[in-house]
Amino acid sequence: MSAHPSAPNPFKQPKAVWAVAFACVISFMGIGLVDPILPSLSAKLHATPSQVSLLFTSYLVVTAVAMLVTGFVSSRIGAKRTLVAGLVLIVLFSAAAGASGSIDGIVGFRAGWGLGNALFIATSLAVIVGSASGGFAGAIILYETALGIGIAIGPLLGGELGAISWRGPFFGVAVLMAIALIATIVLVQPTPTPARRASIADPIKALRHRGLLIMGLTALCYNWGFFTVLGYAPFPMDLGTHELGYVFTGWGVLVAVFSVFGAPWLQARLGIARSLYLNLALFALDILVIGLFTDSKATLIVAVIVAGAFIGINNTITTQAVMTVAPVERPVASASYGFVRFIGGGLAPYAAGKIAEHSGVHLPFYIGAAAVALGIGVLATGHSLLAEAERVQAAEAAGHTPAEERHETLEKQALAEEFGSAG
Repeated sequence: MSAHPSAPNPFKQPKAVWAVAFACVISFMGIGLVDPILPSLSAKLHATPSQVSLLFTSYLVVTAVAMLVTGFVSSRIGAKRTLVAGLVLIVLFSAAAGASGSIDGIVGFRAGWGLGNALFIATSLAVIVGSASGGFAGAIILYETALGIGIAIGPLLGGELGAISWRGPFFGVAVLMAIALIATIVLVQPTPTPARRASIADPIKALRHRGLLIMGLTALCYNWGFFTVLGYAPFPMDLGTHELGYVFTGWGVLVAVFSVFGAPWLQARLGIARSLYLNLALFALDILVIGLFTDSKATLIVAVIVAGAFIGINNTITTQAVMTVAPVERPVASASYGFVRFIGGGLAPYAAGKIAEHSGVHLPFYIGAAAVALGIGVLATGHSLLAEAERVQAAEAAGHTPAEERHETLEKQALAEEFGSAG
């Protein structure tokens, strides 16, 4: 017999974990689900591209703001009830969006959808980690896989249902999330409320820590470019609903593959800092190509699909770095980071539409590329923090410094930073 037992299979999990993972897939599908129907909505509801892009803005801005209260809610009613509340809101508001007859109504219901999404995504990872077999690493692999599958399938399903009716994607999400809701209620065990009740102010206070603020501002710049591409590129492509679904499915597949496989490979060879600098630079160039060749349909399609690779790499490496450098509890760090980055993602599509209406279709992408390039400069101001995160991750991987011990040290440093030394 081998003296070294094989690593646990991250995909051999209890039913409760699969229930939450399935709900995660559907939740992440919502990101790209509406992409293929944006031009159709614009034409059938007589709305401008900037008005239609508010579907992203209302969804993401509300998600960002709601991130500040998710810890407050879950620490009082428990993780399972928070999951259920988020799923109920998504079912109700996605169905209401499908039944709506105006762009303003859909935008409003997408805002309610964003509230439910914030409650769900802020809690789902904690539930998966707490219930999964195979340890923290296996749970993260499962969560990243769910994210990748959801992002890849969303545009495909949106294109297929949207070809039948623009209402189809909204009703489709409502049905799938209702199934996920039932599975969560039946299969996930009730979770006790935490001993410490979180404050609404905790995520805002956490942004006083330099590392978390720098990573959040970098993500804001990056998300400006990301959601300029996601929220506005469908309009100059001038494709049918089916074709747009296929394009963004290709984009989503690259997000999934590079998130799970590409990011670890690149980080192992270049380290955190150089991987992020290189990836952001290439992403900025890709958006610049979109801006320069917006009139070339073939170039536009290829550049949008290729963008998925850069997005996947950035998502994985940045999230891991945030969790390492943040000197606060992980749920608080996640809420703070999510608040800042989703603000950028929410404002970018609407700004892109407005800018294009007044200054032409190329300028929004030039601004998106410049925003990502600015993110490199912001990130460089925290270079020493990235080096420390790299050292800590390497030590934890080698088993020299347990993650829990390291995080406890960081939390003590944060308390000392907040209240001052008594000595």
